[in-house]
Amino acid sequence: MEDEQRLAHILVVDDMPANVELLLGMLDMAGFENVSSTMDPFEGLAIAERNVPDLVLLDYRMPGLDGPGFIGRLKAILGSQTPPVLMVTAQNDEASRRRALDAGARDYVTKPYAFWELEARSRNLLELHLLNKAQRRQTEVLERLVRERTAELERTRAEIITRLCSAGEFRDEDTGQHVTRIGRMSGVMAELAGLPPVLCAKIAAAAPLHDIGKIGIPDRVLLKPGRLDENEWVIMKTHARIGEQLLAGSGLALLDLASEIAGTHHEKWDGSGYPLGLAGGDIPLSGRIVAICDVFDALLSARPYKQPWKVEDVLAHLDQIAGSHLDPALTRLFIDNIDRMLAIRAELMD
Repeated sequence: MEDEQRLAHILVVDDMPANVELLLGMLDMAGFENVSSTMDPFEGLAIAERNVPDLVLLDYRMPGLDGPGFIGRLKAILGSQTPPVLMVTAQNDEASRRRALDAGARDYVTKPYAFWELEARSRNLLELHLLNKAQRRQTEVLERLVRERTAELERTRAEIITRLCSAGEFRDEDTGQHVTRIGRMSGVMAELAGLPPVLCAKIAAAAPLHDIGKIGIPDRVLLKPGRLDENEWVIMKTHARIGEQLLAGSGLALLDLASEIAGTHHEKWDGSGYPLGLAGGDIPLSGRIVAICDVFDALLSARPYKQPWKVEDVLAHLDQIAGSHLDPALTRLFIDNIDRMLAIRAELMD
């Protein structure tokens, strides 16, 4: 006998002392070393809860709780850990057999039984059960490995985003915590818009890269301490395409989303934006969300060429450009939840 079967926990439940003694003797002769027994079905349930058995040898007729009732309670206690039950009984009528099997008994042996038959049926049930346990353990190991690998990939993704954002900040230090706030606000907006939680998290993670294309803008334009002239503005507007191209083609869903945001967050609802002049619903939702958050946070922030606006002035401006620059429905949603956005700014001030 293999060690796993020899050491498997077998529970005997029968209200007749002679039957218990007979079964214990037969199991001992068969080489099973880990056997528990009781003549009280309720004590049997308590034993099973403390030390989950691998097989239960169960009588049918017992005072207080019969075999099928015992199985029902055992399943309620142990759930997916419920072991196979071998009904050992003198009840040989069809109704009893059917009730026991319907309740969940895996096999049914009637008294008097042959020793070899009881041993063989017990071994067969144990073999299947132990194989299932091994499979569950293997599944748990694989699931843990998948979770660990997923967490590692998530850490890698976060590190890539952080380092790319750092690259942008080296070129444009005046933006401060702006990109972090845009990520947080965009995630909240995605949630308010009813997007799935996974997509909300992705938008929150990708949005900080919306202006990464500015690393391709010459210092004389990017760092100019005043308003840009017409030619400089043409150069500045190329940052949207630069960012889109920089982040595209990785095969990573998150960076593909970041590429979409970088390339479309300066499009306008009426089609007058850049770089493609997209309008209305042709602008990806991610770009429309980030556009609102970007305008809001930029207007509230100090820049070399302007002083920060007052909150009430920013809200009035958002309301004014809804339907021309910004998605009107999303803008209303943003304004209706302004307290959450202001809380993010307060938490992540420059």
